[in-house]
Amino acid sequence: MIITQELQLSTRGHCDIQDITPRVAEAVRESELRTGIVTLFCPGSTGGLTTIEYESGALADLKQVFDEIAPPDRDYRHHLRWGDDNGCSHVRAALVGPSLTVPFVEGRLTLGTWQQIVFLDFDTCSRSRRLVVQVMGE
Repeated sequence: MIITQELQLSTRGHCDIQDITPRVAEAVRESELRTGIVTLFCPGSTGGLTTIEYESGALADLKQVFDEIAPPDRDYRHHLRWGDDNGCSHVRAALVGPSLTVPFVEGRLTLGTWQQIVFLDFDTCSRSRRLVVQVMGE
């Protein structure tokens, strides 16, 4: 069986990192499936999904690494083509990726003790985001 839902998020942009673990766990519980996988997908090209220990030090480190790999003040060809300012947002999102899959067993996500599911908004402004959640299993 496959059950599709959507999560709505309000983000601040500029590498806003939101812990969506409780909402994903709720989607799995609501599905009433016992064993399977949950897949998350971010429509759009400036957001990403991954896992991390959701604590201030790890989040600050992650943001710093993104600034080092794809600095916001660099000249991006994307800016020249479209006249906007979010070239680094597209590069960062491409590196992280738009989707994530997590297994669940007995209705519970199989995440590690310090592992949370996060959505990262790399765009340069606040946004309303929509994530597609598909719970698949039996």
